[in-house]
Amino acid sequence: MNKHQKLIQKILQGQSDANISFLDLCSLMLFLGFEERIKGGHYIFRMAGVIEKVNLQKSGKLAKPYQVRQVRNVILKYKLFGE
Repeated sequence: MNKHQKLIQKILQGQSDANISFLDLCSLMLFLGFEERIKGGHYIFRMAGVIEKVNLQKSGKLAKPYQVRQVRNVILKYKLFGE
C-alpha cells in the first residue's frame, strides 16, 4: 500500500480530520487526477466529471478539518479510491 492509499484510508475512516497534513492532502488531490490552481492562499482543485470544486487552505501545517470532510465526500461520491 503506497502513501496515497494510506492517506485515502485515513481520510475515509474519518477519525483524524484535524490531523491531516495540508501538503499531503494537496498531493493526494493531484494523485487522484485533479488539476490545481492557486489563487492567494486558496488551492483550488478541479477535475473533469466532478461537479464540485475543492478549495483547500492551510491552517498551519494541517488542512482544515471541514475541508478534509469535503475531500472525503468527493472521494466517496465519485468512487476515487485510487485503486
